Amino acid sequence: MSHAHILRLVFLTRTLFACGLTYSANEMTSAQRPLANARALARQIIADPNLPLVLNKAKSLLKTGFNAGSGYGEVWIRDLNTFIELSLQVNDPKAIRDALLTFFKFQGPQGDIVDGYILKVHGNVGYQYRRSPLVPGLLAHKNTVETDQESSLVQAVRKYVMVAKDPSILDEMVDGLAVRERLAGALDYVLAHRFDTQHGLVWGATTADWGDVQPEHDWGVELDDNSHRALDIYDNAMFLTAVDDYLSLVGGTGAQVARWRKTRDDLRANVRTYLWDKERRKFRPHVYLEGSPFPNTFDEAAVYYHGGTAVAIEAGLLTREEIAGSLRQMVDNVRRAGAGSIGLTLYPVYPEGSFKNPQMAPYSYQNGGDWSWFGGRMVRQLIRYGLVEEAYRELGPMTTRVLRHGDFREWWSRDNQPRGSRQFRGSAGVLGMAIVELLAWAEQHQNASAERAPVLWEIGKGDGNNATAIACTTD
Repeated sequence: MSHAHILRLVFLTRTLFACGLTYSANEMTSAQRPLANARALARQIIADPNLPLVLNKAKSLLKTGFNAGSGYGEVWIRDLNTFIELSLQVNDPKAIRDALLTFFKFQGPQGDIVDGYILKVHGNVGYQYRRSPLVPGLLAHKNTVETDQESSLVQAVRKYVMVAKDPSILDEMVDGLAVRERLAGALDYVLAHRFDTQHGLVWGATTADWGDVQPEHDWGVELDDNSHRALDIYDNAMFLTAVDDYLSLVGGTGAQVARWRKTRDDLRANVRTYLWDKERRKFRPHVYLEGSPFPNTFDEAAVYYHGGTAVAIEAGLLTREEIAGSLRQMVDNVRRAGAGSIGLTLYPVYPEGSFKNPQMAPYSYQNGGDWSWFGGRMVRQLIRYGLVEEAYRELGPMTTRVLRHGDFREWWSRDNQPRGSRQFRGSAGVLGMAIVELLAWAEQHQNASAERAPVLWEIGKGDGNNATAIACTTD
């Protein structure tokens, strides 16, 4: 999303808030809610005792470190990127700055970024570890089936600069190169080594939605001769957001900036051309470059990717009408699956035997497990786009189970039982920020004057790429 587009969206959201408007998923572009309704919703949100309890639990967990969670020794960039904002509220920014710089110290000569790093004495998992003389006490690894590490680091640096108000990190020298140059190198790596020129889109190995496990191997975290390369929405939305974040960090004009703007605009158009299924009004799970690993008897085109859709909304790839439709499909999928929240990874699930890794059985882990780590991101986008009532409704099941079981679990089974890491910082980060943003909206609206009630508002329809205009008048 361009800087100008971001500003237009901010103006749009603020205008909606100033007008006291929320709208339902079913009546998103035509219904008007009285200011009194927004005020009542705001007061209901503020009176909810679960929200501060969960927020405080999230902050307490994030004070204890930067590794992904209990049971994980690594600091992973895809995780850190999702809890860095809340972590900056409770930790010394210097420690987080150092964590980000560590990833650059492991950056490969072609610009690639590792998944995570760990103390050398604890590096006992079967990864192909990478070493760096800049940090001799650490080991790093890269999961090569995924294509989100570079994007995640660029996004995390942008969040750090914005929240910590510390743009000096961009000029920090790491082994003779400034961070701003290393950010460009990371993005260039994706274009040089993970980009399909025929479709103009980023590729990765076939995984389930945002997952990092391919079906062709018992473990499934390394690209090999058996992998099936594919285009998917998660990798491309992550990269699109990263390019926008990079442009917002470096600013200015010139040939390089113009090149990245064109890359962004072309990528956005290509996502809509090749990955958006107009008939089903959803994203295609995969566009395969050399065939599918799944049997023809399985209709993969029917699978709905919840997490990738949430990330696509964050990247500005859907209109408000499409976001409303996406939410309706997610809610219906949860009902059909018998799951606990819109954090449901995908639906319908891949059938038994689709993945060699036994953890990827139906409704397990990334194949239909329920992850607040992504459900919370969808809630944040609903708030951002003015669907506050819906955001509050969908957040409820996720905060309730945190309090019921006492932890931010990594994922949840179909019958809403905790699974995986007991204290998963990614879930704490996204749920905590969703609560922060929900409470901020409520504080703004709880005492709004009825004299400012809107009498007219209009929302124009876009294509996911254009700002939406609002007219709002008051008596």
